[in-house]
Amino acid sequence: MIGNAGMENRWLSLAEIATYLGVSKDSVYRWVEDCRMPAHKVGRQWKFKVKEVDAWVRSGNADIMRVPETAEDSGQSGAGKKP
Repeated sequence: MIGNAGMENRWLSLAEIATYLGVSKDSVYRWVEDCRMPAHKVGRQWKFKVKEVDAWVRSGNADIMRVPETAEDSGQSGAGKKP
């Protein structure tokens, strides 16, 4: 397990930040793309600072996920909806 002592001063990999947050790597990729999770691209790799990610989570932005609207969600189809 990664200790918190030296973590704030170094760049974490995508796998490390996923472990730190207790989520999958796919969730981190989605947050970087959809929710503007603070991340820095170094070559082909994403790197993260714990302080930036912690502040982003505390701000509530981790809860905001853009979900594609479906025909059912937009009211275009009445199928499957309860009266």
